[in-house]
Amino acid sequence: MATVAFTLDGKPVSVDADPDMPLLYAIRNDLGHNNPHFGCGLAQCGACTVHLDGQALRSCVAPLSSAAGKKITTIKGLGTPDKPHPVQQAYLEEQVPQCGYCVNGWIMTAAALLEGNPKANDAQIRDALVGLKCRCGTHMSIMRAIKRAQVLMAGAPSTKTTLVEPASAALTSVEAAAPKAALATAAATEARLS
Repeated sequence: MATVAFTLDGKPVSVDADPDMPLLYAIRNDLGHNNPHFGCGLAQCGACTVHLDGQALRSCVAPLSSAAGKKITTIKGLGTPDKPHPVQQAYLEEQVPQCGYCVNGWIMTAAALLEGNPKANDAQIRDALVGLKCRCGTHMSIMRAIKRAQVLMAGAPSTKTTLVEPASAALTSVEAAAPKAALATAAATEARLS
């Protein structure tokens, strides 16, 4: 047992626990946060993503000791209902969430990417999102939301997003299997935003 002190969503906290315990367990069980989520427990789905000093981190495999003296941000600390982070705002505007379980991973990963590379192109965005899972299949909406967040972060009004043209080499298995009707629906949605 050891006391590990760090900052969580802007507030100093400390946890008395085994320093090798996953950071996710400390955040959820010891500190009572309901986000991030436990998904796979193997850093393969992203539901547990937090920011460690601004970098996206899968907290289910990161030891508690990795947070010592660091700044940890969860989706709750990223923005507020009154002042959401641009990625959170874009998710709402694009109506991305369905079941919502995976949203934490996608938003936290995208926010970290755009903070470091606000003009990331589609290929760079896809590379950053590799490994994240959305069982509802909202991948095209997620990409539109990230593109909209780029506009918001640049200070421009968020009135139109560009339909993302998938690069066949970078498609996820879900995108590759998406029926043509789903792509037509995405195009129709884009036309309504124009």
